[in-house]
Amino acid sequence: MALSAEQIAARLAAVRDEVGPDVTIVAATKYVAVEDMATLAQAGIDIVGENRAQDLEAKHALHGDAFRWHFIGHLQSRKVKVVNRICELVHSLDSESAARRLEIPALIQVNLAGEASKSGVTPQELPELLELYGDVRGLSTMPPAAESPEDSRPYFRKLRELAEEHGLTQLSMGTSQDYRVAAEEGATMIRIGSVLYGG
Repeated sequence: MALSAEQIAARLAAVRDEVGPDVTIVAATKYVAVEDMATLAQAGIDIVGENRAQDLEAKHALHGDAFRWHFIGHLQSRKVKVVNRICELVHSLDSESAARRLEIPALIQVNLAGEASKSGVTPQELPELLELYGDVRGLSTMPPAAESPEDSRPYFRKLRELAEEHGLTQLSMGTSQDYRVAAEEGATMIRIGSVLYGG
């Protein structure tokens, strides 16, 4: 990792100033090496989001007490046991098979654009999964890749409306590219990586 803990801490403080105290910053660590995780802790990052169960296990084994752990990648039912043991929240519940094994609070991932390459339930499938899993705190989404952060706004707004419709309060949306727009549209959590520790 090219940046020092002090540099990352300064970036973290800048993002906090932008999004305000009510938005939880989840540091996405998919591309952070196990040995660099300590630098994130020194920078004051307290919540990390991991995409892969095997990376989650490896990083937690060395840095378990340094962070609160979230799972933000595609949740395969055969990996749920690992996630149950380590994480306090899943951002990406989207299947009945995973729901039947999950034991921790979750956000349901909604694929609002209907992209075949992305995971998530359709808005029409959402009520069924809500009925099946009792500890859903909110929703998450990943809008289509776009040139401008503004292009993501309609998807963030739609997710907020969908959450309100179902009485859910937590919204995990926005990445390094579009977190400002996500916060404006009601995100309670943003998942950012490169803006904190990219080159």
